[in-house]
Amino acid sequence: MNRIARFERVSRERFVLDLPELGAECYESILLPRRATEHSAGYDFFTPYDVLLPAGGSAVVKTGIRAFMEAGWALLIYPRSGLGFKFGIGLANTVGVIDGDYCYSDNEGHIMIKLTNPSDRSITLSAGTAVAQGIFTPYGITVEDDAVAKRNGGFGSTG
Repeated sequence: MNRIARFERVSRERFVLDLPELGAECYESILLPRRATEHSAGYDFFTPYDVLLPAGGSAVVKTGIRAFMEAGWALLIYPRSGLGFKFGIGLANTVGVIDGDYCYSDNEGHIMIKLTNPSDRSITLSAGTAVAQGIFTPYGITVEDDAVAKRNGGFGSTG
């Protein structure tokens, strides 16, 4: 198998800055994404703290994770099928795209996952719950591509 990436925690300082109300308390609870079985395509992402998803609302899970990957690869974030089937929980953007240069942004490439709850009841996801899955995939570019800009941010930072 071609090993093209690695996961790391963002720094403690970054996590506390992004999650001032809980960051210092739960930094040690950050779990690196992992596959459940040897044939799993996806790496499960876990919430390091309890997350309240209000009825008909959403919440951003600050994972405390960043991903480094070789050029020509991206990390796609998908919903976990179990949360969708059991509770209707999905991702606000349906699929998240983590570009290879995101890890070098000012926010250390902190991967954040926005979950939605379309149901009429609030749902609490306990710390350690697998909330999404990431799959690494290669991508191509066109022959006339001339992009040279450098990234600095996430969630719509490139336009």
